[in-house]
Amino acid sequence: MIDKMCQNIVKQMQKQMPEIDDEKAEIILYGIQLLLGEVPKMIILFALGFVLGIGWYTLIAFIAIMPYRAASGGFHLKSHLGCILGTSAFYYGNVYLSKFILLSSIQKYSLIIGALILGIIMVHLYAPADTESVPIISKNERRKKKILSYITLIVTLIVATIIQDNIISNIFIFGVIIQSTMISKIAYKITKNEYGYEVYQKQTIN
Repeated sequence: MIDKMCQNIVKQMQKQMPEIDDEKAEIILYGIQLLLGEVPKMIILFALGFVLGIGWYTLIAFIAIMPYRAASGGFHLKSHLGCILGTSAFYYGNVYLSKFILLSSIQKYSLIIGALILGIIMVHLYAPADTESVPIISKNERRKKKILSYITLIVTLIVATIIQDNIISNIFIFGVIIQSTMISKIAYKITKNEYGYEVYQKQTIN
């Protein structure tokens, strides 16, 4: 319902302001969806995180992976309840893994290299991973987001390398690994999603 409402708002804006092309409309739609859909989810996420005693780590996990996640994309669950549960599992799972897994220096740097290789492969194959509801149609926009995906991937892992605190460093590393898998074809099939750009291309051909 929220997605349709956001799309209707953007359509009305385009009618009133013809200068808003499809590329600008995509950006506006993303911003409105973030405001109406994501902000309430984040409030619930952080509030429950503090109740569970991991609020600050949850906030760090969100900030750590947000740039890479925003650039590379990922699947969306169909319902808002499912999305809240999935988002919570993503961040809380990362935090709990990071708290209970102690890595030696060799293990840490090996895992960082593995996360980098995985990320590069996933970004090359699938980023930006869009959805049917918010397809990224513009080739220029897709190219920019792919480049940003590489940049944010590398920067995030550089930060993980520098940070000495084991838990926080792990949050960055595990966050990259989880996010990289979330844009994969397998993740999309499991969650019954399709890449919006591929759907658009099929419709155009037909």
